[in-house]
Amino acid sequence: MTLFYLLLVALIQGLTEFLPVSSSGHLALLPHVVGAQDQGVAIDVAVHVGTLGAVILFFWADVKSAIFGVPDLIKGRINTPGARLAFLLVVATIPVVIIGLVLKVTGLADQMRSVAVIGWAMLIFGIVLYVADQKGPETQKAEDWNLRDAIIMGLWQAVALIPGTSRSGITITGARALGYTREDGAKIAMLMSIPTIMASGILLGADVVGQADWELLKSAGIGALFAFFAALGSLALMMRLLKSVSFTPYVIYRIILGIILIAVSW
Repeated sequence: MTLFYLLLVALIQGLTEFLPVSSSGHLALLPHVVGAQDQGVAIDVAVHVGTLGAVILFFWADVKSAIFGVPDLIKGRINTPGARLAFLLVVATIPVVIIGLVLKVTGLADQMRSVAVIGWAMLIFGIVLYVADQKGPETQKAEDWNLRDAIIMGLWQAVALIPGTSRSGITITGARALGYTREDGAKIAMLMSIPTIMASGILLGADVVGQADWELLKSAGIGALFAFFAALGSLALMMRLLKSVSFTPYVIYRIILGIILIAVSW
């Protein structure tokens, strides 16, 4: 893999991870567009880990609160805002971890990385996002997040294992359907990405270390670093735009790209 291609992967991941347009879908499409060999799931996860640093930094106040709440959570107490947030994030992560392990063990994860699957997912879940965003009330704030909503959004997040769905897009869809405001729904979706990306990074990282593929680790580190900076800028821009712009522009992009991909796959 050339350095240019690696940086291109990192840039695409960083710019699209927190936008509801599916970073994984774009990464899976990249080899088809440039005529290169698929960079593989290892590099995909590495650049996802790079974006992890960006979301932690951007929402550091909430992350710090959850970290300090972990000791109380371990003791079975959820009587502080931090412990409650940590607990809800754990609950919301369980579905995607379980289903993700099943897909990895069965090999279905690689089989779904096709142009047709990505195209249909882009189109269908783009429309679902539009309906939820237009019809969903804006009565809930981030501090209203509860166990029921964490479970529901966790199930929505598991759907994002289908390439082209968009993890942020589908969790934001779930949040809007539950009545959260655009900004608060996006904030919860971003916080939910932290344990999810950590889990996938640990899982794949163990495989790579076990294979002693140090060249792959080096490439993964470079990709993660560049993805971090791209993601930080993308996240800051999206959160600012949500103060005045709906998710419709992203939906239009998804529909157009989805139709093109479906046509190409035929």
